[in-house]
Amino acid sequence: MTDLKGIFTPNMVPLHSDGRINEGELRRYVDWLIDHGVHGLYPNGSSGEFLRFTAEERRLIVQVVCEQAAGRVPVLAGAAEANVSETIRACETYHGYGARAVAIVSPFYYKLSPESVYAYFKQIAQNTPIDVTLYNIPMFASPIDVPTIRRLVEFPRVVAMKDSSGDISFMLRVLAAVKPVRPEFAFLSGWEAALVPMLVMGADGGTNATSGVVPEFMRALYDLTVNNQLDEARTLQLRLLELFDAIVYAADFPEGLRAAVECRGFDMGPGRQPLSDTQQIDRAALQRVLQCIIADFGYTDAPTEGCPPRTGDTTRDRVAQIAQGVIEELKGRGVI
Repeated sequence: MTDLKGIFTPNMVPLHSDGRINEGELRRYVDWLIDHGVHGLYPNGSSGEFLRFTAEERRLIVQVVCEQAAGRVPVLAGAAEANVSETIRACETYHGYGARAVAIVSPFYYKLSPESVYAYFKQIAQNTPIDVTLYNIPMFASPIDVPTIRRLVEFPRVVAMKDSSGDISFMLRVLAAVKPVRPEFAFLSGWEAALVPMLVMGADGGTNATSGVVPEFMRALYDLTVNNQLDEARTLQLRLLELFDAIVYAADFPEGLRAAVECRGFDMGPGRQPLSDTQQIDRAALQRVLQCIIADFGYTDAPTEGCPPRTGDTTRDRVAQIAQGVIEELKGRGVI
């Protein structure tokens, strides 16, 4: 499974002002990500807002990404649909587009027992023409527990797992249960804060939203870790947390990610989730914060109005930047 290693980007999808997919900008974004060092692409992931697109749009997104990648990097396509038949149909379609594998979240909305989760993936594994990555994200879907994972890896088509739980002890238990019987099985961490620790412990890579913003940084972090340059890797891992926290926690996800990608020069357009006036002010302020953080990484210029002095306290710095951004936005709107 050498091609399911490294940093895979769960890419966002740019939209026109009327909500249509901006195919041209998506293609430009795919080229940029590849040129900046990511090992693979992951369309239709959580960061890609797959639930806010129709089934036809999800197919178009994967088709465009596969076409534009053109074999330069593998494509791990999100294939989760509302039921097992539609998911298998998505597997067949994405296989035809040239995706390397699919990632499938366990059933969502209904909270299912481990036996039901196993039965769901078993049916897919026995009928899919493309390799399957199990996607564990227990905050949004039925969890995939370790015994279930151990049973599922007996199917040859189940070749990898992505875990976004953030639970390092759980991830380690998965590695301990699976690697001895399937050493080629790929494990990808979907949680930035766990990336270096999990790579050190034998994980194969990560599917990380921040790689859609600072792909060169995430590639450097991966390379340092796998080359055992751990002092440098630890430094970058800790620096990454400020950007990750601002993207994930400072606004309804993935609005922070959308704002951050725009800081790198892409027109992502409005999201399909409407924003209130207050949220729009907060988002504009957040974008200034993110631009300050990314500028501190050295990947963009600081906002024209400047950034508050850095204190070394990332929480304090972020709060100060948000406060300044809100004030500037309100002044610009004539509110104060």
